[in-house]
Amino acid sequence: MKNPILTVFAAIVLMGCKKNETATTADQSADSRIGTASDSSALKVNDSTTIPGSPETAGTLSDQDKKFADAAARGGMMEVMMGELAGRNAANASVKKLGEMMVKDHTKANDELKKWASDMGYTLPAALAADQQKKYEDLKAKNRADFDRSYTELMVSDHKKDIEEFKKQASEGKETSLKTFAGKTLPTLEHHLMESEKTKNAVK
Repeated sequence: MKNPILTVFAAIVLMGCKKNETATTADQSADSRIGTASDSSALKVNDSTTIPGSPETAGTLSDQDKKFADAAARGGMMEVMMGELAGRNAANASVKKLGEMMVKDHTKANDELKKWASDMGYTLPAALAADQQKKYEDLKAKNRADFDRSYTELMVSDHKKDIEEFKKQASEGKETSLKTFAGKTLPTLEHHLMESEKTKNAVK
């Protein structure tokens, strides 16, 4: 014969276990709902955020900013390439020295511009424009004396143009860091112009 007291005790314990299971299931369900809501909210926040270096960031650049960045990238490449030519082909030591300065200073400026482009998610030109490539090829074909004259004349004319473009960007550009780059680089370009004019007069 079963003991009535033990039967009642077993029933109470069984009811308690079922209650705990129900509570645990409810807690897990609530946790699941909370996690889903949090994940959904996080996705919405991330979807609406503009990430530095993304195409959306580059899309905020003005036409002036893009035009300047492209011209500065191509111009900087050309100065380095021509400076390297001067180091190999120039007859006058002053012309060689001018070329070395151009390579050093414009490589530094080019690297700064590339970093800016990377931070903005903007793609700079990877090659010279057709007219710049022609200038380079024409210069490459010059002999030593003609090279010196042609190179220094190009450095004078190109740096006059560069200075105008950098001044315009420093005053009219929209993107702050690109304006800063233009303003910071201007003194170097002005020094290049002065040295180019001095060297040009020396090889006349």
